[in-house]
Parts: sequence; structure tokens; C-alpha cells
Amino acid sequence: MDRTTPSSSTPSKTARRRSGRPGHDADSVLRIAARVFNERGYDGTSMEDLARALGVTKSAIYHHVSGKTELLRQSLDLALDALFAVTFEEGAVHGRAIERLEHVLHGSVRVLVEELPHVTLLLRVRGNTDVEKHALERRREFDRLAADLVREGIVDGDIRSDVDPAVTSRLLFGMVNSVVEWYRPDHGLSADEVADALTRIAFEGLRLRDPRFDRVS
Repeated sequence: MDRTTPSSSTPSKTARRRSGRPGHDADSVLRIAARVFNERGYDGTSMEDLARALGVTKSAIYHHVSGKTELLRQSLDLALDALFAVTFEEGAVHGRAIERLEHVLHGSVRVLVEELPHVTLLLRVRGNTDVEKHALERRREFDRLAADLVREGIVDGDIRSDVDPAVTSRLLFGMVNSVVEWYRPDHGLSADEVADALTRIAFEGLRLRDPRFDRVS
């Protein structure tokens, strides 16, 4: 499947750490900015709000970014780059389509948990700015990749064909996206534990097999 490469405009983690001021590396600045955007809404957040949350002056923020639009772009790119990176992993490239789909689903949960503020922000943008419109287009491309894997799985005979592939994909990743509404890092569940539970339910279902149907007559 065709895959979009990570955005070259997104600073690497190393670069973000190096650019931070004492007390705040650039990763923490970006994470706190994303949290404030999620709490107040991007339009309802001022640079003064961000400075207050960071405990720095507005000029300290401007020393590293051009403004809140730049913080929004970096946050959305970080989330999207991490999601697309999953599609380049070994498990997403080789094997039957259903196995690759499961890998992408599992990896998407992992990304969501590890980059929770940024993915939450991505899921809440509505295309009100050029930055948001670009992010939504990249998100739609990711959705198309997932739907293509479902279609391949149907052709392989591994996925049921009586449900539209796009609907199947939306339902699967709707489960993933719902994690942002209830997951809390301090509740003891790791990224892999959440991902394992979600993929087990998605690919194996809830109902236990009745051993009576496993008997050989």
C-alpha cells in the first residue's frame, strides 16, 4: 500500500529537546500547549494562556516559535507522523492484509497512548485554519490506507464481505479514537495493554466459543 512519509517540517525529538529553555524542553512546551488547546479550544487559547500554563513569559515562547499556529502545526504533525510511521513498520508491510491491519490498529493505539495530548488535539480539529485543513487531509489519507487493508483482507477471504470496507475501517478506528475519552496514564494501563485488549476484541470478538461446537461428531 502507498504510504505518506512523515512530515519533514516536524522537528525531531532530539531537536525539540535541544531548543527548549531551562525548566522546559521543547517536548514539554509542545505537550503543555496541546493540553491547553484541548482544554480551552485552539481559538479560545491566547499566547498569554500558554505562557501562564508554562510559567514563562510570552516572549520566552516567541523565542522558539512564531506563535500558537506554529505550536498547533507541530503538535498535529507529531501525531500524524507517529501514526504514519506505524504503516512503515515490518508488521504493517509484510504478511496477509488482516495481519497488517491488526498491526496498524495495535500501533495506532500505542501512538494514541504515548502521544495522548497531540492525538487528542488531532481528533478535535475541524478545519477552521489552513493548518487544520492540512492535518485533516493527512488524516483522511491514513483512513484510506486502513480501508484499503480491509479491502485486501476481503479479497484474501479473511475479512467478512457483507459490510462495506470503509464502514468496517471507520468502526475499527472509531474504537481506537474513543480511547482519548477515557484513557488516563495514571490508571495503571500501559499502551500495549490497551492495544492488546482492543485488538483482541476487534479481531476475536466478545463472545466465548461454546465448547459444544468444537466437538467432532
